[in-house]
Amino acid sequence: MSTLLAQDGLVAAWCRINSGAGSGAFECSELDAHGEAVPHPHPSARRQIVMTDIYCQIAEQIGHVAAMSAAVTTRSFGIRVPDVVWMPPEKWEGIDRDAPIPFVPDLCVEVLLDRSVPQDVALRVKAYLEGGAREVIVVGQRGELQFWGPDGARQVSAHGITLSLEPMYFDL
Repeated sequence: MSTLLAQDGLVAAWCRINSGAGSGAFECSELDAHGEAVPHPHPSARRQIVMTDIYCQIAEQIGHVAAMSAAVTTRSFGIRVPDVVWMPPEKWEGIDRDAPIPFVPDLCVEVLLDRSVPQDVALRVKAYLEGGAREVIVVGQRGELQFWGPDGARQVSAHGITLSLEPMYFDL
């Protein structure tokens, strides 16, 4: 029978498992086009809540074959980890789910919360679209939505997605 840890013990165990995550340290979870590790900040609880909310809304609106934080292989930007991806069920068939998806899914979502300087977002959007995404949704730090397609910015989602995001999680 295992012993339950007191709060201090739980916090210490979490810090060991997630070393540096609470101190603003980076995890190497992406690669650039040259195969070099790119620092990628661990998302805060607030960002994870928003990502989960978006995942649930997308799954409800266009199907349950979405994923959160799935690594994808882009042609021009290396291996990236969009916050949420979606693609039709037949595209998931035969993919090694323990490795990065070997292509860019139809829909990629980037949530800009916790990113002090989201300068690489334009490069990410371009890489996803060049890699075959039909749409990229960018959620700004204030909850504003941008929809991008191969033809540029759009007013609405080509997939018919409407996202209702809780304002309390954004910098208003």
